[in-house]
Amino acid sequence: MKLFDVYPLYEVCPVRAKDVYVYDEAGTEYLDLYGGHAVISVGHSHPHYVKQLEKQLNKIAFYSNAVLNPLQQKLAEEIGEQSCLHNYQLFLCSSGAEANENALKLASFHTGKKRIIAFKNSFHGRTSAAVAVTDNQKINAPLNQQQEVTFIHFNDLEGLENELKEEDVCAVIFESIQGVGGLDIPDDEFVIGMNTLCHKYNTCLIADEVQSGFSRSGKFFAFQHNNIQPHVITMAKGMGNGFPIGGILVHPDLKPKHGMLGTTFGGNHLACTASLAVLEIIKKNKLQQHAESMDTYFRAKAEKISGAKIKGRGLMLGLEFNFEVGPLRKRLIYEKNIFTGGSSKKNVLRILPPLTVQKKHFDRFFDALEDLL
Repeated sequence: MKLFDVYPLYEVCPVRAKDVYVYDEAGTEYLDLYGGHAVISVGHSHPHYVKQLEKQLNKIAFYSNAVLNPLQQKLAEEIGEQSCLHNYQLFLCSSGAEANENALKLASFHTGKKRIIAFKNSFHGRTSAAVAVTDNQKINAPLNQQQEVTFIHFNDLEGLENELKEEDVCAVIFESIQGVGGLDIPDDEFVIGMNTLCHKYNTCLIADEVQSGFSRSGKFFAFQHNNIQPHVITMAKGMGNGFPIGGILVHPDLKPKHGMLGTTFGGNHLACTASLAVLEIIKKNKLQQHAESMDTYFRAKAEKISGAKIKGRGLMLGLEFNFEVGPLRKRLIYEKNIFTGGSSKKNVLRILPPLTVQKKHFDRFFDALEDLL
């Protein structure tokens, strides 16, 4: 049997990893400045993370959500403490797409409406409703296009209000920092205005923090750079440091009912243990503050790169050039042994390292970049 060929692959086969490095079959060391799409939050194979998972695996790895699992409540309390969102409620699932799917469904349940406002260059996942609100027709099958979605530009507050006036919009979904779309950030005034308009027109505001959450932006969630209260917050990637876990935080205005949401694997014992270990490491090592300081260092180094525009925030960063970066990324991997990321904007190089990245790692990256340029 062959694999279904949907991924263009680099000729690198990692077999082990430690902190910010991965190693291939020949023992070659690669600097990981991409973290598998911002998934690796506390470093590969962190000893505390590994120990906690091993310990839980020897107890119980999985049982269904039809029984009590105290680890879920413990995880909810720890997320509440670190995010300061104590009045929200947690629903756990297994991925970012599933989180966004549940958020959109919940918004429709709450408002009784079905049209959705999303933004140009957005990416929210590949499941039914999530892919419908993703601005990429190449991955949006005819089946998914039955969803009623309107795409508008960031910072067009007047255009947003004109859509909301129709009174048929159940949700506005936005990324605080666009990931796949190229690291664009909406203006502060727009974010605050969007929050106000959603409350005015009985529309749920969904903050997609799948990539930017769990301290990557220098705040626990990137929307917290502004004083807003989304109705639903979605999260996943860095939440489990590689273990599949996602979730939504739900504002108390939205009321739960038995059976309205469900999941088989979401919130299982191993997943909760993985996320709790991540949160413990983030807190102990002050990785949220570290992300902020490394942002400052990256910007100082990047300013010396001629023709590069700095994008993003915290450790969700990018460099925008006046050329397509695909060939540059290949040379960084094969000649300099450094992993980086691309985006739907072909001229943007994405940097999404583990939150444990240090100045010396950025020094190596910028030395390599200057040499190749």
